[in-house]
Amino acid sequence: MAALIEVLEGGLGATVQDAGRPGHRRIGVALSGALDPLWLACANALAGNAAGAAALELRLAGPRLRVARGRLRVALAGNAECKVRRAVSQGLTFHAWQSLTLKEGDELAIGAVRGGIAYLAFAGGIVTTPLLGSRATHLRACMGGVEGRAIAAGDRLPLGDTDPRGPERRQAAFLHESGPIRLLAGPQDDHFTPATLRALVEAEFTVSRDADRMGLRLDGPPLAHDAQHGDEIVSDGVAPGAIQVPPDGRPIVLAADCQTVGGYPKIATVIRADLPRLGHQLPGNRLRFVFVTRDEAVAALRAQQARLGAWIGNIAPHAPAGDIDEAALYSENLISGALYAEDP
Repeated sequence: MAALIEVLEGGLGATVQDAGRPGHRRIGVALSGALDPLWLACANALAGNAAGAAALELRLAGPRLRVARGRLRVALAGNAECKVRRAVSQGLTFHAWQSLTLKEGDELAIGAVRGGIAYLAFAGGIVTTPLLGSRATHLRACMGGVEGRAIAAGDRLPLGDTDPRGPERRQAAFLHESGPIRLLAGPQDDHFTPATLRALVEAEFTVSRDADRMGLRLDGPPLAHDAQHGDEIVSDGVAPGAIQVPPDGRPIVLAADCQTVGGYPKIATVIRADLPRLGHQLPGNRLRFVFVTRDEAVAALRAQQARLGAWIGNIAPHAPAGDIDEAALYSENLISGALYAEDP
């Protein structure tokens, strides 16, 4: 019987996300899905799932969950404190970047999420009803996940059928690259003066309070449009990573839940290898940018995919401190007979 999770407290901003729903932008449906697909893949690998299986994307503060039915394996990729209350034994602290098997009645509480986002994956994946081939939640459109919204107390999350046997898994944290966010110029870089293009990569920008899954509005020196072209265009396609510049000159970096078309000139586009880094940005964070070539962008993506593959390949077995290693216990012949003694 498949396991079932009950949500006791929803936390702040926790949603069901997977690899998203590509291929539907022509009918106005956003990509959506995990802001950081690399960390989603890491959490799923630790739980024993395919990279894009549906999991919980955690932001700000995590939820409190209870195993309502069955036995399941859970794994966390990110920076958050986790505590487990066992139904029939002593509780323990569950650390990130490892898996843990929970039994019926156990509770898992996730505290503050540091670093923007984290991912909580369950063996078998979350199996809410798919929409257009994905279970990803798009909050503005109220679609996918759990009724198109963040999870809340009283929700019940069904999981795929799985049998969590064998040792737990652990790996070191998967760290993102540092340094400036890398950009490709355009597609409307001709709508800006050379001085504006230099300002984009020479200045420092701050993530404003207007930051969510749709995009990040940045504060910094206004990016002036070329007067010959104006500050608007005929609406055309946009995608996550595009940097739109509205008439006020404050750039907007589009994210996973962004619209499919827009009428502001796009000065540059964040390369795919750096898109996951954007998902971790919080208001007040500072960003710098640098232009790269297409060949450099392709090489960066290939190197990133190779690094993720190596990380997954080096996941090691693990016995959590304070928990019983049942697999090791059952594999040993601990008792081969019985003795009965009486007082002489």
